[in-house]
Amino acid sequence: MTSRETLEHIFSCFDTMYQVLGASAPSFSDDAYVVRTYESARALGEVALRFREYLGDAAPEPIPALSEVLLAAAANDLTGAMSLYCLAMVAGPRVLVSLRDAREYVDLDAEELNLTNLASEVLLAQMHAVGEVAQRRGPIEDEEWQRQARELTDGLERAGNAESFGISR
Repeated sequence: MTSRETLEHIFSCFDTMYQVLGASAPSFSDDAYVVRTYESARALGEVALRFREYLGDAAPEPIPALSEVLLAAAANDLTGAMSLYCLAMVAGPRVLVSLRDAREYVDLDAEELNLTNLASEVLLAQMHAVGEVAQRRGPIEDEEWQRQARELTDGLERAGNAESFGISR
């Protein structure tokens, strides 16, 4: 995979998260989760914009497994809690692994490394912000909610995305 193909893939990951989270937020019923979802979508969208500016004419291609898991999370819980859980515990870590793999397995120049480092920093910051909101809200002890949350991870594993959304696979 070339550095350009790698950056286009990472761009698509961030654009997918931005699109799905931004579109899902208005349907959520819990105000704290709505705000956090909008703020996360905005931050991830800013990263996607930085990739778009760097790549020029590249058009993002939705990452089906990423889009599907985020859409399933939004459909499973209208409060927004599961979507944020999905970002912080299911999808986000896999995107971080993809970013790590990009730095480890692809010959990136200094500007490209800076761009992937920025993407990692922003994603980590959003994951921590989700954790802060979740901590204030307390644990969700509903067994059905927990089963559906586990199914998000299981579905990605079955789809071949046990660790990441690409690069080294």
